[in-house]
This record gives sequence, structure tokens and C-alpha cells, in this order.
Amino acid sequence: MDLHLQGRRAAVAAATAGLGFAAARALVAEGATVAVCGRDRARTEAAAERLGSGSVPVPADVATPQGAEDFVRRATDALGGLDILVTNAGGPPAATFATATLGDYERAVAMNLLSVVAMCTAAVPAMRSRGWGRIVAITSITVRQPIANLITSTTARAGATGFLKTLATEVAGDGVTVNSVQPGYHATERVRSLVGDDTSALAASIPTGTVGDPDDFGAVVAFLCSEQARFLTGAAIPVDGGGAAGLQ
Repeated sequence: MDLHLQGRRAAVAAATAGLGFAAARALVAEGATVAVCGRDRARTEAAAERLGSGSVPVPADVATPQGAEDFVRRATDALGGLDILVTNAGGPPAATFATATLGDYERAVAMNLLSVVAMCTAAVPAMRSRGWGRIVAITSITVRQPIANLITSTTARAGATGFLKTLATEVAGDGVTVNSVQPGYHATERVRSLVGDDTSALAASIPTGTVGDPDDFGAVVAFLCSEQARFLTGAAIPVDGGGAAGLQ
């Protein structure tokens, strides 16, 4: 299927590895030019090199609202405009209610909620004026079904989901769609940091019997950015192998 992304300009945050990199790779494969960011300049440049000629490195730290806004503005300048924004950021350290401090929540909110707001604030007005745009936020399945030891992440990402749903209703009439994807367990460095290198037990707990392939996740992101997805907005889509047990 041709997703009609040839020539589109995209910015993908936190894209040096994991699901961010997979999303960027899927967009490049569809013909988009993609600005990728990471905190480390060398890793960011290496990621862009791996993606090929359709990518531009834009080193930035999106863990703070200012850094997130700066990334979008610098990506817009580098690409000559922005049609697609994929928000993403690293996850906070594992914590429970008993162990998390107020400062832990503040850092999580800055990284996983306020950075999303900041990136959208920088990108959406120009999309509305042009009458076309795609916002896809990478959040977490914890928004749908909390996971033990991730209380600060769940709290922040739930707030981001509420923001994105509200934004979607406000900009839908301007040709801008806003969706979020809620990844479950995929074969990424983040998951290995939580469960270790042996993911066999984790895979057995997932209805599909496997840990997710990041490239499959990237394909979902690319579709949400497509012309064909123009009637899909305000959705929070689980990509988790059926792991979430709830009806919604």
C-alpha cells in the first residue's frame, strides 16, 4: 500500500533506538524526510546514518519542555517545514507509590507530558494553517492497564493521553489528525532494562506468544501518518499483542 508520504517532512523525537528509531525507519521507507533527535550528538548522527539519505540528525534533549520545543523548531528549520510529528521520550525509572518522590513525578511529567504539549505547541499552528498535519504520540500500554513499578510513567502518560484527545477534537476540522499509540512489550533496550535479556517468560505472558517487533510498531505509526488515515483521529491505539485485558 502506498501511504502517500513521499516528500512529507517528519520529526521523530527520541529516535536513536527502540520504537522511535523504528517509527523513523518506517517513515523513511515510505519516502518521508525525517529529522531524528537524541540527547547524544554522536548517537543521533549514527542513527541518521543508519536511516540513510532521507534523514537529518537534530541533537536535542526532549526530557524538558524547552528542549522538546527546541527540537521541533530546529527540525522545522532543517526540513523547511513540518507535516508530521511523532512525539516520544524515554521512560522514567521504575518506581512504586512507596518509593517515588514528588521530584520523581515532576521529572516524569516534564518528560512524558509537558514535552508532548511543548512539541505540539511548536508544530500544530503551521499544520493548521496549511490544512494538513499528523501528530502521533508514542505513549505506553500502562495508560490502559497500569504495570507494577511504573507509577510515575503511568501518571504522566495518562495526562498526555487526555491532552492529545482534547487537541484532536480542536484541530480535526483543519485537516490535522492527532492519535497516540500505546506500546506493550517490544524487543527494545527499555524492555530489557526492566526485565533482563531473557524475555521468554515475558513472551509467554502475551497472547500472541511473542515480544513485539519494533518494525511492526513503526509500520503502525507510519499508517497513522498516511493519507488513508485522514478519518482516524483522537484514537489511543494499543499495540501490545493483545496483552491489555480490558474491553477498552
